Amino acid sequence: MTLTDTAPAVMRPHAEDVYAHELALLAEQDDRPRPPGWRLSPQAVVTYLLGDGDRITPKYIGARRLMEVAVATLATDRSLLLIGVPGTAKTWVSEHLAAAVSGDSTLLVQGTAGTPEEAVRYGWNYAKLLAEGPSPAAVVPSPMMRAMETGAVARVEELTRIPSDVQDTLITILSEKTLPIPELGTEVQAAKGFTVIATANDRDRGVNELSSALRRRFNTVVLPVPGSVDEEVEIVSRRVASLGRALEIPAVEDTATEIRRVVTVFRELRDGVTTDGRTKVKTPSGTMSVAEAISVVTAGMTLAAHFGDGVLRPADVAAGIRGAVVRDPAADGPVWREYLETVARERDDWHDFYTAAREQG
Repeated sequence: MTLTDTAPAVMRPHAEDVYAHELALLAEQDDRPRPPGWRLSPQAVVTYLLGDGDRITPKYIGARRLMEVAVATLATDRSLLLIGVPGTAKTWVSEHLAAAVSGDSTLLVQGTAGTPEEAVRYGWNYAKLLAEGPSPAAVVPSPMMRAMETGAVARVEELTRIPSDVQDTLITILSEKTLPIPELGTEVQAAKGFTVIATANDRDRGVNELSSALRRRFNTVVLPVPGSVDEEVEIVSRRVASLGRALEIPAVEDTATEIRRVVTVFRELRDGVTTDGRTKVKTPSGTMSVAEAISVVTAGMTLAAHFGDGVLRPADVAAGIRGAVVRDPAADGPVWREYLETVARERDDWHDFYTAAREQG
């Protein structure tokens, strides 16, 4: 019996596992030139991301040109930096790009204020280091090093969260495509196919700004918020359906109305004006991102499935919306109450939602 036979089902499979059949189908039909080390041609990678209206499902809903620029960047010697506000699918796009290009989205460096230099370069097995001294066997490769050795895509999440001195360890890697190991008097040279996809949050400006030297090594693509209510509704609907299947949430009916309502509330509070442009509203301190809308709807579906009648109703999403809006009770509480009284209360088909939201406090 193998480990696979006994291991429990994972909560969130990697993109290359979930969409293995689509990647295999594209590879089989792909007759265009492929850059060295790539599993698919650039054209096929874009098709994988945007879908083909038939057997390939869309992973990103937005401008095709943005994805073409992103994929074309990866086919050059420059790395890709995806920038956007929270919820613009930066992580989602980087994962699927890595899955389509190199078949492995797991070579990930997670950026935080405590990310050490070893996470980008390499570390040491100290037991072997003490016993044998510096040797190749004592080196603990980082995801970046493994990507260089195998000619794969390395991902760096939240680049501007990483301390500046650690960020700068990327400069030689990105410019020279080498990773020196001075202790061994050697270096790792990147195999063909190696590249880096980094993400950064617009809201993190001023945290750890990228140096001009590092920024020059990236081609930047800005991922915008969805351009319309319909586009955002489609994004939320697809992601909620995917999460529902992954979490095995029992089927819930009539989700479309509440998904559109959640998206409408989020967009109006984010934009500071109602969708018809007639009423200005105050904006809360939170981001009101697409990712948060997906979370609210998923939680509402869980309530409807396990504690309701299997139909997604206003009461199932009201508490989640309030929680997303009111991050700071003193500042955001009045914003939410004013929205309910001046906007939600005045809409004829929102009476159930208004009542449920008022009951939440």
